[in-house]
Amino acid sequence: MSRSTIAALRDLVPLKPLNRWELNSLAQVQAERFLELAGIEGPAVPNRLVTELPHVRIEHRCPMPISGWTDWIDNEWLIVLNSAEPLTRQRFSLFHEAKHIFDHKFIDLMYRDFKPQERDKIIERMCNYFAGCVLVPRPWLEEAWRSGIQEPAQLAARFDVSEAAIYVRLRQIGLMTQTPRFAPQAHPEWRSAIATVNKPREERVLSTIN
Repeated sequence: MSRSTIAALRDLVPLKPLNRWELNSLAQVQAERFLELAGIEGPAVPNRLVTELPHVRIEHRCPMPISGWTDWIDNEWLIVLNSAEPLTRQRFSLFHEAKHIFDHKFIDLMYRDFKPQERDKIIERMCNYFAGCVLVPRPWLEEAWRSGIQEPAQLAARFDVSEAAIYVRLRQIGLMTQTPRFAPQAHPEWRSAIATVNKPREERVLSTIN
C-alpha cells in the first residue's frame, strides 16, 4: 500500500461537522475505497492492507485492559493490539484502529456537533462499523448468503472474522432481524461485541505502559 492510500481515504472526508447518517456513509465509502485501492475483490481481506501502510508499526502486547490503541510516536503510527485476544478479534481491532488513523486530522471537525460526553462512544462505533464494512462488505456477505452459506460459523470462516462480527453485519445489512437465542445472554463473544460497541474509548490508557 502506498502513502497515497491514506491520503485518498482522507480526501473522502467532507470538511464539515457530520451527523450520524453521514458518519456511517463515510465509513462505508472509505471501506469500499480501501478495498478498491488494494485490488481486493473477495474474502478474506488480508491484514496487509493495514500492516503495509507507510509509517505504521504494529505491536502485540499482553496484558492489556483493552483490545487496542493507536498513537503517533516518533514520526510513525503505532497500533498496539491485545495479544491475549483471539486472532479474529485482533484482526478486527487492527482495522478498527486504522479508521482512527484515517480520520485523525478531521476528528474535531467531524464530531463537532456531538456532546463531549457522547463523542468518544460515537467515534468507537464508527471505527467498529468501518472495520465491519472492510472485513465483511455488504455485497460479499449478500452473495455468500444467496449461495447458501448462511451458518454464522461458515460465514465467519469464509471472512476470517469472529461469529460475533458476522452476527453484527447480518443485522446491519438486514439478513438477520432476530438476535440468536444464545446471544447475547449466553454467548460471551456476542456479549463482548455488544459491550465493545457501547464502550467509550480509552485510547490513551496504555501510553505509560512500556
